[in-house]
Amino acid sequence: MMTMIVVEGHLPPNSVRSLLDYPFKRRTMEEKILVKELGPHRPEINLQQRSTEKVKAYNRTFCRTWFQRKSWLTSCAITNALFCFPCILFQSGKCDLAWTQSGQTDLKHLSERIKKHERSRIHMENGMQLAVLGRVSIAAQLDEGHCIAVRRHNEEVDKNRHILSKIIDCVKFCGAFELGMSGHGESESSDNPGIFRGLVDLMASNDRGLREHLESATVFKGTSTTIQNELLDCVLAVLRERIVEEVNTASFLAIQVDKTTDISSHYQLVLVLRYIDKRNDVQERFFEFIKLPNDCADPVANTLLERLHIILPEGQENKLIAQAYDGAAVMRGTTGLQHRLQLIYPHAHYIHCYAHQLNLVMQQATSHIPEISRFFSDMAGFGSFFAKSLKTAAVLGEVTHQVPNTLTCWNFGSGAVSTVYEHKDDLVRCFETIRDRESFDDTTTREAGSFVRMLEDETFCFFLSLFHKIMPHVDLLYSELQKTNIDSDFIAGVIQNFINSMQTIR
Repeated sequence: MMTMIVVEGHLPPNSVRSLLDYPFKRRTMEEKILVKELGPHRPEINLQQRSTEKVKAYNRTFCRTWFQRKSWLTSCAITNALFCFPCILFQSGKCDLAWTQSGQTDLKHLSERIKKHERSRIHMENGMQLAVLGRVSIAAQLDEGHCIAVRRHNEEVDKNRHILSKIIDCVKFCGAFELGMSGHGESESSDNPGIFRGLVDLMASNDRGLREHLESATVFKGTSTTIQNELLDCVLAVLRERIVEEVNTASFLAIQVDKTTDISSHYQLVLVLRYIDKRNDVQERFFEFIKLPNDCADPVANTLLERLHIILPEGQENKLIAQAYDGAAVMRGTTGLQHRLQLIYPHAHYIHCYAHQLNLVMQQATSHIPEISRFFSDMAGFGSFFAKSLKTAAVLGEVTHQVPNTLTCWNFGSGAVSTVYEHKDDLVRCFETIRDRESFDDTTTREAGSFVRMLEDETFCFFLSLFHKIMPHVDLLYSELQKTNIDSDFIAGVIQNFINSMQTIR
């Protein structure tokens, strides 16, 4: 690289200020070649940033080793910022102004923004223009055969895009109507290939290009389960980027968080965002399922704070104005999740829904009665017994096909009570079968025996029968309180009906 001596009062032609004042496109070819030979101008800059993460302060300072790692990076001592050298030279309306006009000063997100800029199409095009500047254009020497090959390649790309768009439409259709995509078998000879494959075949019957692709493709058909999952991941990634863009333009944001379990009974965090878009319409968007090691307060809080840091960058903490949860004990109180969020997002007020208040009242009321507290503790044991072992669940399915698959997801509520009450004899037969088989370990056999004695206990059966009558009324009250068009008179009416039902049962 050519070395330059800067005369006081004169800026070198390759400096950021000189290129902004005297644009590169207005210069002569000799001046352009000189700028290219000089390369990026990199004067000393004093770029520092102070930030706080998790109540701990950090000082960041720009390190000049970035210039060795990124040949396109340039600096400006006047604005004390970083710029992109090729994009300043060939800047257009599509260029990111932060790299061509104002400069980058955010050291905390510098690495992430550099990676994003390097992957942008406009940056690659500008870098290519700078590389071929002053050289003989190879494109002008392409022969007719190469041009034909390029045209065929483009036609093949258009064909593949058309086929992929049809497959994505089938994925979107299944998602819009909440239909399962996979069947029992997706081979050509399968009697039940699934809804997704059926949709693809139906669309192929009306689309010649897709039909020819399915008949002749040997490497990529786009209908396998792996491709389905990858397409779903891509759709989710695009959707999440769109949601984050809308949140960044919104004035306020509210979050809704709930905990649930997947099919393997592993804890997951459900994150939902509510905001007002540019059309002044209220949007409620599911953002993602987040896997948790357990349901304790610390992993829930740390995981949620990490996601919020991505959704709301530094400086937008005041945008979060509300937080709502499912009422779990770890999320409330002065040491709960809502309090920890307010330490970073001061305007995130804690909101609770009526229906969850009902669940909390029921749980807290029953927990003060020892007999009932033990009853619901015993009820929770049924679900955990079958959830922790596939062998026990297999015996349950072998003995009876009447017990629903939601058995492994039982918790406090009418589902567990009604299932045990209605299938009491089936469960006793299942536990007796487990006790009689020698393939189970001593712990499982002992637990199965305790469940048999529990189902034959007079006190347990009394509470089982009692709450089997009570819980449907609780569910009815829950569903009424979940409605959006309710007022105080309506709430008073449904609560009075609930009280009357309880008096009748009493």
